[in-house]
Amino acid sequence: MTGTAPPAARPACTRLAQALQDLRSRTGLSLAALAEHTTYSKSSWARYLNGRQLPPREAVEALCTMAGQPPGRLEALWELAELEWSGRNQTSAAPPPPPGRPAGGAAPADGPALRWNTRRRRWALAAAASAITVVAAIWMTTSPGTHAEDAGQRTAPSRAPAPACRAQTCTGADPQTMGCAAPGQTRRLGPPYRSRTGAHLVVVFSSRCHAAWALGWNTRAGDAFELSVPGGAVEQVRVADTLDAEDALFTPMTDAGDLTGLRACFTPPTGRQECVHADSPQNSQP
Repeated sequence: MTGTAPPAARPACTRLAQALQDLRSRTGLSLAALAEHTTYSKSSWARYLNGRQLPPREAVEALCTMAGQPPGRLEALWELAELEWSGRNQTSAAPPPPPGRPAGGAAPADGPALRWNTRRRRWALAAAASAITVVAAIWMTTSPGTHAEDAGQRTAPSRAPAPACRAQTCTGADPQTMGCAAPGQTRRLGPPYRSRTGAHLVVVFSSRCHAAWALGWNTRAGDAFELSVPGGAVEQVRVADTLDAEDALFTPMTDAGDLTGLRACFTPPTGRQECVHADSPQNSQP
């Protein structure tokens, strides 16, 4: 890396590099093969994977696609690493958790939200299995035995499968497992909102599914995020424990055919709820 802080002072960058190394291991691709399948050089991939350079967001998304991994978690890691790399985290770091809380201790959580976190973890294991199929397809297109005249051609990653829901049928569903979080098919409705406790919140819109969800990070056990539209159900996720707090969390989806009134809120265990409207990213009171 070209920054001034030693690697030990950049834990978010280290976590991102480790996650990218894990994805690369799943694909079984060499650095040369990564360069062949993307627009980034072999030396660039080496710097991204060993943590000496912050990769572009598009490089992270490309590696997720090749590994068959929905990009949500890696994008959140990239956000944290980018804050750290630029030095902006030094002025926006969240306060430390209250003393006296045992590591890994579970915080009170609503049943539906806690079950949602459990399902999300089970999905991560399923994603690893699906990556095997992607790796096999890539190996077949890059293995020896192809015609010489095709050697200079690049093999593009396979297209993401069609989403399994759209608009109202996505309400209450997981954006990753339903295929709504494909790279290049989502956009953030406004900049991330930083709460009083240092947690970050942003609304993500999927053009593939015409649905939206709230994404949060820099959280603590007991924090909760929710997303709602006028006349619709409130979709919520709660940070169950310190393990959840190390990761980014997202709510189930809601129909976003009409963005009017779409609102995301953050609620700490103690303190006031803070909300942001998708069409006007300003703090609003409950």
